[in-house]
Amino acid sequence: MPPKVRLIVIWLVVIFLLYSVINDPERSADIVLALWDVIWGAIANIGRFFEELFTGSMGR
Repeated sequence: MPPKVRLIVIWLVVIFLLYSVINDPERSADIVLALWDVIWGAIANIGRFFEELFTGSMGR
């Protein structure tokens, strides 16, 4: 992606995020919390996978 296009896209995203927070802060907070739950769940599942992998109890 050309640098100018990338800069424009970044600014559009920032402007949209600011608009969303100013327009409906409660819904914006709900979205951030939901995203945090997804990220935290993914990290926990990756950790659980490696724990099972290294303890050797996976598939036995």
